[in-house]
Amino acid sequence: MRDNSAIESGLRPLEPLWRLRLRNTARRTREQWRLFARTRVGLIGLGVIAIFGLMAVAHPLLMRYVWDVSTYHPVIGFGFEETSHPAPPSGRHLLGTDPVGRDILSMLMFSARAEFTLGLVAAVVTVVIGTGVGALSAYFGGWVDTILMRVADIVIMMPTIALLVVLGSLWNLSFLTLALVIGGLSGFGATAVIIKSQALTIVVKPYIEASRGAGAGHLHVIMVHIVPNLLPIAFLYMMFTVTAAIFSEAVLSFFGILNVRMSWGIMIHTAQSGGYLLSGLDFWWLLFPAGLSITLLSGSFYLVGRALDQLVNPRLRSR
Repeated sequence: MRDNSAIESGLRPLEPLWRLRLRNTARRTREQWRLFARTRVGLIGLGVIAIFGLMAVAHPLLMRYVWDVSTYHPVIGFGFEETSHPAPPSGRHLLGTDPVGRDILSMLMFSARAEFTLGLVAAVVTVVIGTGVGALSAYFGGWVDTILMRVADIVIMMPTIALLVVLGSLWNLSFLTLALVIGGLSGFGATAVIIKSQALTIVVKPYIEASRGAGAGHLHVIMVHIVPNLLPIAFLYMMFTVTAAIFSEAVLSFFGILNVRMSWGIMIHTAQSGGYLLSGLDFWWLLFPAGLSITLLSGSFYLVGRALDQLVNPRLRSR
C-alpha cells in the first residue's frame, strides 16, 4: 500500500530497501571502476585477459563451423597437407604444427579455456577458505585462532611445487583436482593469515559490539558484518591465486605428471620430448606461443591484482 500521509503532506513515499541497496551498490561500483581505470597496468592486464577469453570462446565455434576436425582437433588432429612435421607457419596453419602434426593455434586456443577454468576454480576455493579461516580466527580468537594459524604456518612452510609433484606422482591429478589442491593450499596458507590481519581491524569496530548487544548470533555477525568487509582484499588475492595456478599447471604438465589431454605445459613438453627445446629460433613456433601465453596470462592477472591493491589499500590510492 502507498503511504497516503506522505502523499497528502507532499513528501515522496519511501523507496523499498532493496532499491536503495541496489542504487548504493551501483554507485560504489562506478566509483571503484573509475579508480581502477586510472591504473594503466590494470587496464592492460584486463585487455590481455579479454583477448585470451575471446580465444577460449572462439575455439569451439571454429571447430564446429570453420575448421575440419580431423585436421585441427587439438589432441588427435593431423596436418595431412604437410609433407613433414613440425611444419612452420603457413596460410593453413597460422602458427605451424607440432612434431605430431597438430595445429599449434588450435592447441593454444583450446588450452586457454582449460587455463581459465583451472585459475577461476582455484581462485574461488581460495576466497571461500581464506575468508572463512581468517574471519573465524579473528572473531573467536583463543584456541580456534591457535589451531587455524598453526595449520596456516605448516601450509606456508611446505614447498608448493614439490608438494604438487609428489601428489601428482601418487594420484592422477586432473584440472579440477589440481584447482582444488592449489585453492586449498592458498586458502589455508598465506591468504588466511593476511585476511585474518584485516579481520582483526573489523572485529573491534563499534557496530560489531552493537550487533552483539542487539542479540545477534555469531553466524550473523560473521556473515553479515565481517565477511562482506573482507571480500575486497579476498578478491585481490584471488587474482594472485590464478597466476599461481596457471604456473603450477605448466610445471606439472611439462614434467608429464598431470592427467590432462592438452595444455600449454603439454605443448612445451611435446617440444622437449622431440628434442626441440634447445633448438633456438629454428623451431620457435613450438615454444614461443605456449611460453608467451603462460607468461602473458599469468602476468595479466598479476597486473589486475596490483590495480585492485590500490582500491583496497588507501595509502596506495592517495599517491
